[in-house]
Amino acid sequence: MGLFCNGFSLFVMVCSMAVVASGNFHQDFDLTWGDRRAKIFNGGQLLSLSLDKVSGSGFQSKKEYLFGRIDMQLKLVAGNSAGTVTAYYLSSQGPTHDEIDFEFLGNLSGDPYILHTNVFTQGKGNREQQFYLWFDPTRNFHTYSIIWNPQHIIFLVDSVPIRVFKNAESIGVPFPKSQPMRIYSSLWNADDWATRGGLVKTDWTKAPFNAYYRNFKANACTWSYGASSCGSKPSSAFSDGAWKTNELDAPSRRRLRWVQKYFMIYNYCTDLRRFPQGPPPECK
Repeated sequence: MGLFCNGFSLFVMVCSMAVVASGNFHQDFDLTWGDRRAKIFNGGQLLSLSLDKVSGSGFQSKKEYLFGRIDMQLKLVAGNSAGTVTAYYLSSQGPTHDEIDFEFLGNLSGDPYILHTNVFTQGKGNREQQFYLWFDPTRNFHTYSIIWNPQHIIFLVDSVPIRVFKNAESIGVPFPKSQPMRIYSSLWNADDWATRGGLVKTDWTKAPFNAYYRNFKANACTWSYGASSCGSKPSSAFSDGAWKTNELDAPSRRRLRWVQKYFMIYNYCTDLRRFPQGPPPECK
């Protein structure tokens, strides 16, 4: 952790330290819904969410963050997971909220999960990119990460970048940079749309469906009483090299191209039927 001081911005900032939290779920999260279907065990090192025909379940972080790197290991619902969605995301609150989404769309046994990503700014999303994964996400834990700084948002899977959303405020595209966000996750039934557009329904004879979480880590600026622990220059606060540069290095760019060439199955930027007048400005 690095100590740094700050000036004044829209809020009075404080001298503090960048928070590097390696998770204990009891300390870092609240179980928010599901009537005991969400559970923390192994001394706070493991969390599970469960879904049955009555209800799903979910949790949220105790802290709010404004910029940071968030890592979480997940093991997704195994077997016939059609109709289920495991959501893991950052979000602020209100009608003009910002949000950074991972959503894992379940499928029939033997068919791959779809990883659905989206970015909301000022309440507007519609920036979906979807991917198959290059492994079975139900057999072992894998790390899903979000790097969020004033220049870009990077989605990573096992430290492999799969998507970059750059700050394009210079051409009028809003970017999430002023609303602190909490971490949320939920396991819920979405069989009206999640699998093949809702054609495949949840098989409740396979319930309960369970997803597992471990090894949460936040190298991030926390937000409290209108002030960030990172002051007015968050990028300078972190020892993580990803915070010191605005661009991916050459090996990371190659991995990004590899994922987008072989595993991307939907990109809103190339959906001409959806955007007949041309793609949104950030795509150009």
